Amino acid sequence: MTAERIVEMPEGVTAEMKGTCLCISGPKGNLERDMHYPKIAIAIRDNNFVVSTESTRKRIVAMVGTYAAHARNMCRGVAEGYNYKMKVVYSHFPIQLKQSGDKLEIVNFLGEKESRFASVPDGVTLKLGNDEITVSGINKEAVGMTAARIEHATKVGNRDTRVFQDGVYIIEKA
Repeated sequence: MTAERIVEMPEGVTAEMKGTCLCISGPKGNLERDMHYPKIAIAIRDNNFVVSTESTRKRIVAMVGTYAAHARNMCRGVAEGYNYKMKVVYSHFPIQLKQSGDKLEIVNFLGEKESRFASVPDGVTLKLGNDEITVSGINKEAVGMTAARIEHATKVGNRDTRVFQDGVYIIEKA
């Protein structure tokens, strides 16, 4: 029995394998990812990305699906990009956001004197509005991780979360 997954590449997206590294380029940019795993064959045929294995082991068959999902996300990223919208919620103290280099500084969260920080990796851009943040980029993992770091940086501790609902929360993934 063979497990095989085929990912169709959208218009304007090209892919090539450089050894075990998958390089995908499109109108929004380029992404690279190491796609090495034992007993898994990866090929590009007729503008399709094909991941297959001859093995029947669950772990290897699962990795076939995982690599196909990574390739699908990379294709969508270089073609359309990813955007996460986040809402700044406060009821007690107004939260101020400042972007400085590769960090987002969260000032006056719950009236704290110390600022809180969330790191922003390369390739991810932030748009700061009054009470909204837009996190965007072509790498789905980096965009999602940045949104999670911002959410985690504003986690309320040692207080009743039913009363103190302040924070920055993901409201939309597009």
